[in-house]
Amino acid sequence: MDRIVECIPNFSEGKRKEVIDQIVGEIKKVKGVKLLDVESDADHNRSVVTFIGEPEAAAEAAFLATKKASELIDLNLHRGEHPRIGATDVMPFVPISNVTMKECVELARNVGKRIADELKIPVYLYEAAALKPECTNLADIRKGEYECLKNEIGTNPARKPDYGPAKLHPTAGATVVGAREPLIAFNVNLATNDMEIAKKIAKAVRFSSGGLKCVKAKGFELKNRGIVQVSMNLTNYRETPVYKAYEMVKSEAERCNVKIIGCEIIGLVPLDAIADVANFYLKLENFKNEQILEKRLWE
Repeated sequence: MDRIVECIPNFSEGKRKEVIDQIVGEIKKVKGVKLLDVESDADHNRSVVTFIGEPEAAAEAAFLATKKASELIDLNLHRGEHPRIGATDVMPFVPISNVTMKECVELARNVGKRIADELKIPVYLYEAAALKPECTNLADIRKGEYECLKNEIGTNPARKPDYGPAKLHPTAGATVVGAREPLIAFNVNLATNDMEIAKKIAKAVRFSSGGLKCVKAKGFELKNRGIVQVSMNLTNYRETPVYKAYEMVKSEAERCNVKIIGCEIIGLVPLDAIADVANFYLKLENFKNEQILEKRLWE
């Protein structure tokens, strides 16, 4: 591949493997696309799929996966911890190699319009692809989730989609499509089942309520494990590295007399971000990422 775009669609299904397999199958059959990762979570009832490809191939795979998800997932029956408004809930395009952000914006808008025109699913554009300033932030678009949007999409002008009808698809809901820089989905699991503690820590960490720059955070309950989680999106890991987010969660947890059980990264993560964590905790002196063997092999 000379020109590489990464696409990370999130589907509102994390329990039925056969459904995810069929959706992923649509991606696999597109020539010029490489599937990198599939990660499903039963508590969130959500799957995050990562693939790369030439821009045109990535666009086709994204559309076919959205189409299949609309056939197999019914938002009226969906229950899960993670906020959502659609079967294909969100679909970002990320420039990786020899592709500009401007090209990813155009790609996102073209795919979004095709989803709306051919599948009759209302589409909102976010991040760099947003047509309206108030739609830049994904959380603002998803406010109130599927149930709230179902009541407001046809009556509230502020919730009118960028493409498609001002009514939800009968089963697939709505979809958010955008273009952005690489994002790290980083979760910290706490040794408690107290949701108020998770919410309190998430509020302290997230930027919108005075926390760390480029961090979005929310508290979740992991019912299967009997614990709670601080789930974060690091939208720019260079501004706020993984270790900085972890240390703040740890500090806030200690204030609540709660220990951290463990952490998880959902989907893929840039090697530089992991190297930064190792550098920080090992207190390496004069370390450069160019010292990483794999980075030299790829040059």
